[in-house]
Amino acid sequence: MSTAPGGYYFAPPSKWPVVGSTALFFFASGMVMWMNDIQPVGFLSLALGFAILIYMLFGWFGVVIHESESGLYNKQLDVSYRWSMSWFIFSEVMFFAAFFGALFYARVFSVPWLGDFDNALIWQGYGAKWPTAGPYLDANADYAFKTMGAWGIPAINTLLLLASGVTVTIAHHALIANNRSRLILFLFLTVVLGAVFLALQVYEYAHAYSDLNLKLTSGVFGSTFFMLTGFHGFHVTLGAIMLTVILFRCIKGHFKPDHHFGFEAVAWYWHFVDVVWLGLFIFVYVLV
Repeated sequence: MSTAPGGYYFAPPSKWPVVGSTALFFFASGMVMWMNDIQPVGFLSLALGFAILIYMLFGWFGVVIHESESGLYNKQLDVSYRWSMSWFIFSEVMFFAAFFGALFYARVFSVPWLGDFDNALIWQGYGAKWPTAGPYLDANADYAFKTMGAWGIPAINTLLLLASGVTVTIAHHALIANNRSRLILFLFLTVVLGAVFLALQVYEYAHAYSDLNLKLTSGVFGSTFFMLTGFHGFHVTLGAIMLTVILFRCIKGHFKPDHHFGFEAVAWYWHFVDVVWLGLFIFVYVLV
């Protein structure tokens, strides 16, 4: 470990980037072999890559936590972390903007354009209306589907995520006030709300597939619906895992009122997840 004259901490050489690259190599190779039905080598490579990735995450984050709790990070380094997290969240905003853009383009431009064609030459009787499974016309056919109602599980999940945004904010203020019991209680409630959200989304997907015949293959509506809600659910899962790690760290006594960016970074991410869901609820469920 070394420190520059101005007090800026420089991390020593680390093995973890190489370990992470190795994990990604086996993971990507396994995925390619899996998709090309090269078994059992594909599955073994995928499992090995995933195991190495978990090992890397525990090891690398453990080093960062140890450095932080040892007092090696000063205000200047804290600013670097804040900028890094800000740019990461910006990249996530662009990620979801691409999918929202695809939904907007399909709904506002592509479907009306198809309706302007001479349907007798393309798909006779096609109605340019949303939602659509594409150029399919028979409402009783196997590909026919129903949309998910907005005021059932989606509305409940919206309330859950909004409530979780409140609880994590209360936990943050409790940390600033050095109220550890209040901090742990409301952070725990945030994790529980996130877990309930995910459980309801799993139930929603099962209901969509079994009762509504709404699937990923249900034309452009099905693909945009599951890509947007699925990737959001993946981000909620990651956020819940990060919140759980932060919860255990709080229980162990980590973080101080004036030094807790690890907590703040996860809180930023969780608020981002909340905002994305509000967009999903409006444009995917309500304005269907």
